[in-house]
Amino acid sequence: ELRCKMLNNRFAGDALKKVDILNAAGIRMNGQIVLCKGVNDGKELEYSIRKLMEYLPNVESVSVVPVGLSRYREGLYPLEPFNAQDAGEIIDLIEKYQKICMEKYGTHFIQASDEWYILAGREVPEEERYDGYLQLENGVGMIRLLLDEFHDGLKRRTAEKEAGKKPSWEGTREISLATGRLAFPYLKKMSEEMMSEYPGLQIHVYEVINEFFGELITVSGLLTGQDIVKQLKDKNLGEALYLPRNVLRSGADLFLDHYAYCRRPTFRKFQPRQEGMGQPSHEGNVDVVADGECARVRRSDVWQTSLPCVHGTTETVELQLIALQL
Repeated sequence: ELRCKMLNNRFAGDALKKVDILNAAGIRMNGQIVLCKGVNDGKELEYSIRKLMEYLPNVESVSVVPVGLSRYREGLYPLEPFNAQDAGEIIDLIEKYQKICMEKYGTHFIQASDEWYILAGREVPEEERYDGYLQLENGVGMIRLLLDEFHDGLKRRTAEKEAGKKPSWEGTREISLATGRLAFPYLKKMSEEMMSEYPGLQIHVYEVINEFFGELITVSGLLTGQDIVKQLKDKNLGEALYLPRNVLRSGADLFLDHYAYCRRPTFRKFQPRQEGMGQPSHEGNVDVVADGECARVRRSDVWQTSLPCVHGTTETVELQLIALQL
């Protein structure tokens, strides 16, 4: 009944019948619960967890994520965002069932996405709690994986330095990073650690607020080109700005709002014109290029195509940074 109400579909309550068919065939599955405050949290969430546990081991894992609330909600159900207290209660419930599942089945099974821990002001769990990161693509364990990979890399380089091995680069560098609100404090702290290890390195870390979809959307994967350009146009970017690769559409050279990056300087300069969806960007002289794991933005000339497209002509400065996932 609740599922039918949430999806406004009288057939939605039959979803578990499909799971029954897959389970009977021995097909492995992973699930997700999108939590809406006052709708399917609390006792409803506990019921959902217990019900899905009946499908172990074929249902290998289930993630619990908060519903994303954009600013485009006219005429929609009046949902409210979760607060820190809500997040703490949800984590406590999930960790309660993680212990039960671990004792009975040898897996943690139910996982809280990183947003809950950040919202509650708690440390993200240790690597072992993520069962091999089965729910990584749903934002479960991305912060832990990033922190562990970063510190492993930093320790290796510190050990090499102490052993007298020449560093991969030396001298002075000034670069910048930009990300969404969710990952910003972690990238800021990691950058400080890196600058402490490499005195010649200066890193500016910028938090980009999602004005396009709304400030409650905090992940970097939903940042738009126009927000990045607008908020960084007067900032000190140094030699290069490193952006998370997931700001670009999968398999395309486009940001979500049709801002694009180009690989070759085959376009003509343009005069500023009114900006909007599908219109060229002219806010500041900023280049967007792509190289390896990260998209990068650098100040230079601005070029025009049919889409808002800017291209860098300055030489790329290589810096061995761990590829940013967030």
